[in-house]
Amino acid sequence: MEKWYCAVQNITERYLTRRKRKKEILRAKQKAKNPIVDWIEAFLWAAIVVLIINQYAAQAYQIPSGSMKNTLQITDRIFVNKMVYGPELIPGAVKLPGFSIPKRDEVIIFESPTYISKGPVFDTLQRLLYMLTFSLVDIDKDENGMPRPHFLIKRAVGMSGDRIRFVEGNVEIKPPGFQEWMTEKEFRALSGLKDRTRRIIQPEIYPYIKASAWSDAFLSLSIPVPEELLSEAEKMPAVSDMFEWMKYRSQMLYRLNPQDRRAAGLWKKFETGWYIDEEHILPLGDNRDNSRDGRYFGPVKLDKVLGRAMFIYWPLGRAGEIL
Repeated sequence: MEKWYCAVQNITERYLTRRKRKKEILRAKQKAKNPIVDWIEAFLWAAIVVLIINQYAAQAYQIPSGSMKNTLQITDRIFVNKMVYGPELIPGAVKLPGFSIPKRDEVIIFESPTYISKGPVFDTLQRLLYMLTFSLVDIDKDENGMPRPHFLIKRAVGMSGDRIRFVEGNVEIKPPGFQEWMTEKEFRALSGLKDRTRRIIQPEIYPYIKASAWSDAFLSLSIPVPEELLSEAEKMPAVSDMFEWMKYRSQMLYRLNPQDRRAAGLWKKFETGWYIDEEHILPLGDNRDNSRDGRYFGPVKLDKVLGRAMFIYWPLGRAGEIL
């Protein structure tokens, strides 16, 4: 028994002695290390952790425009859940499977279909700086110093199987199985969804928008514009519904020149609306009269949806869940 006790004691003493020696060596290395090198190592480790969290879990974004008023205001800083729909394995490349797919009325972030890249090196650097600084630093700016819209934040309005069209700025929807169009307000009431749409342009402005668009169609074909049309067109305000303006213009171009297949195709598209294919979604801004959204670039593929907006973290007075 005594021999066994002595053996255990010797093993324990050797272990503790070796452990103490390792700690002393490590402490000596720390003292000898340059403080600057030590600071750089700590920064790099912190940066790696931040990048991993931003890329695969939750990422910070800053709201660049008023397209989502009053849900989101310009310069709001928010966190986006990137796990729910599946994060990108590599920025801008392979996307991992998620826990769910976007649902109707969720506020989503996605790659802008109209974004023009400055090259993979610049894109990678921009995204790294943006994530490391929690959206404080964005080097991707236009000639006016404003952030270029690489990513957009909108509400999921049109889902697979829907047909969507726009009448004087208002959404009309024909869901799968329905034969008649219904307004967005009617559909939301039927579905138990809150209406968060914000309109700026009043209904009485649309006759002037139509007159302006029709006048432009006459001029583009070198046809004299009727005087009454010109007088109405002059009343169109500076803030206008350009989507509806284009719709009216294609309508008149087709009437004036039925052989114009392009005008005929545009007019038919405006009248019949979009059919949302499988694996697609139509995103729209809550602030409908000030939003460059799916009306202009069409439905977005689900694999381009990067995450769901979770909550506002800054300014503190607006902090809270995004609905």
